[in-house]
Amino acid sequence: MTNHLEDRVIIVTGAGGGFGRQICQLAAGRGARVVGADIEATALDTTIDAITASGGVAIGRITDVRSAPEMDALVAHAVEHFGQVDVLVNNAGTMPLAFFADHAQAREAWDRCIDINFKGVLNGITAVHDQMIQQGRGQVVNISSIYGNVATVGAAVYTATKAAVNVLSDTLRAESQGRIKVTNVRPTGVPGTGLGSGIINGAGITGILGRNFEQYVELISAAMSDELPPTRTDPDSIEYWAITPEQLAEAVIHAIDQPWGISISDITVRASGDLFLF
Repeated sequence: MTNHLEDRVIIVTGAGGGFGRQICQLAAGRGARVVGADIEATALDTTIDAITASGGVAIGRITDVRSAPEMDALVAHAVEHFGQVDVLVNNAGTMPLAFFADHAQAREAWDRCIDINFKGVLNGITAVHDQMIQQGRGQVVNISSIYGNVATVGAAVYTATKAAVNVLSDTLRAESQGRIKVTNVRPTGVPGTGLGSGIINGAGITGILGRNFEQYVELISAAMSDELPPTRTDPDSIEYWAITPEQLAEAVIHAIDQPWGISISDITVRASGDLFLF
């Protein structure tokens, strides 16, 4: 099989864990040169060390995606080491689900969500834009969410940031066709990414589950006690209930592993038996 990742330089934000780490490791395993970025130094070092220990090529840089100068410096760091930037994966994100009535407790988390999920993606796009245009080609992969598809009760701010990512992706695609490929990824719920730790009010998930909320709670409880039936945990089963970070990362790698003339522009990745409505 043809491997289009070989020697491509791929920057991944939020590379210190979860989904971001999986993308880095899969890309490096296919021969890509990885530039990992994260605000947590120890977590980032763990990702980079794991790649290099297995024979891959990777460097890391502590980066706060909320800062445009830091994102500019990240891209400069990649160019200094590898001479180019082929792909940027805007992966860093936070998910502070909360209702408007929770505003007193949620305000700080909401501000952080806007700064990371929206401004962070914008900072990433502007940081790589000129370099990719100068090179004559590049790819930006933005991690959105199914939450960005429709207004969702209990998730107004998170939903708004992901809807904004959808618009940024579509606009960048329209402005840079033939020079920068754009892939917008809308995952369903993915246990294991760490996003759940940022939830302010757990009831905020009801908006995207609706009538399936009680069944979802039962599945979560069964998963935590290792009591899910085999049909729910087997990815070859039509009842498979939740994708893993690695499975989501594989879908992103597939979108990158294409000839430059082929653009997989929009992906929704979900388990066939999940309970989300949108």
